[in-house]
Amino acid sequence: MYQYHTLSNGIKIILSHTQSRVAYSGVYINVGSRDESGADEGMAHFIEHSLFKGTEHRRAYHILNRIDGVGGELNAFTTKEETCLYATSLGEHLERALELFADILFHSTFPTGEIEKEKDVVLEEINSYSDSPAELIYDQYEELAFEGHPLAHNILGTKRNVRHFTPERLRAFLQSRYTPERMVVTVAADIDFDRLVRLCEKYFGQYSNDAAAELKRDPKPEFKLFERHVNRHTHQAHVLLGCAAPDIYNRRKTAFTLLNNILGGPAMNSRLNVAIRERYGFCYSIESQYVPFSDAGLFYVYAGVDLDAQERVCQLIKDELRRMADTALTATALRQAQRQFIGQMAINNDNGLNEMQSIGKAFLCFDKVDTIEEMAADIMAVSPDDLRSTAAEAFADNRFSTLIYGN
Repeated sequence: MYQYHTLSNGIKIILSHTQSRVAYSGVYINVGSRDESGADEGMAHFIEHSLFKGTEHRRAYHILNRIDGVGGELNAFTTKEETCLYATSLGEHLERALELFADILFHSTFPTGEIEKEKDVVLEEINSYSDSPAELIYDQYEELAFEGHPLAHNILGTKRNVRHFTPERLRAFLQSRYTPERMVVTVAADIDFDRLVRLCEKYFGQYSNDAAAELKRDPKPEFKLFERHVNRHTHQAHVLLGCAAPDIYNRRKTAFTLLNNILGGPAMNSRLNVAIRERYGFCYSIESQYVPFSDAGLFYVYAGVDLDAQERVCQLIKDELRRMADTALTATALRQAQRQFIGQMAINNDNGLNEMQSIGKAFLCFDKVDTIEEMAADIMAVSPDDLRSTAAEAFADNRFSTLIYGN
């Protein structure tokens, strides 16, 4: 289903062949906010913004118009451990997307005037998060959970840091970290694989990684226990309760992914939604998230609740988590949960953009990509006791940390 190739300079290529007229393409880079320190915190995200501001061959307008001008879309995002540039276009314009990725990754100039304007954009992005407690609470939770470790860094950085970024520092950071052996070119499109390899060789093959330094990351972080109540003038309390979880390479990752979907996944029949929203009407939204990193993981439950119900909701969440740890699902209930999750995965991957991004990250992390059928087989192999023991290990009484925003 997937075809792979590695260029001589270390850049990896993966293709999912489709029958669509639309091509989804991107470049995943194994660099994120955890690869910064001190005054550089926020730089990976700022570089993601600034890559579109000018190269040796193009001004900002020409970069944006290169894909948008033919009806496509060019975008990017930064996480704790990766940066991704991506484009959606008609298949006939795939080559211009690949050429543009190479140009902005290896020839960006970070013009001073454009950088100064972009600082204001990022500062406003920081302000917007501060005005949204439902988003800000996740950042503060990770800062508390991984305190003293680079994973605690806010991806956006600080206002002070952003104001002091210079084109010279941006170029130095880019050249030392965004190197070919840390990149994956990922494509979901109707294109012959040999032609895709030739295009990647043409636009990416000339760049050497001879000067690349090994990317050394801090050791695995320790998850900190805390209970914090932040006084904010909000109409509802924002509750985030969580614990440490398996990292992306842990043998329990598949079981935990299924466990998270059962507890607080997107479906209305998730256990937390039924137990708290439907039964008591305490909240409008409640969901859980499992975020695996390369050497750590987080699981948390978020709920926006009435101010008078916050303590009760925290207790109900813990009760539901412990129920999963104490009592194994019946074979019938587990089979239903497995089939539901497999269906959700298949529907999600039927979107070309989602598939392009998921296979790019998987290839970056594992040097291979499992098909939907292989992932489904892994999920169906999870037993009731696997699920229960995974929950018991994660949801022990002394492992929860809680952050609440409210009056």
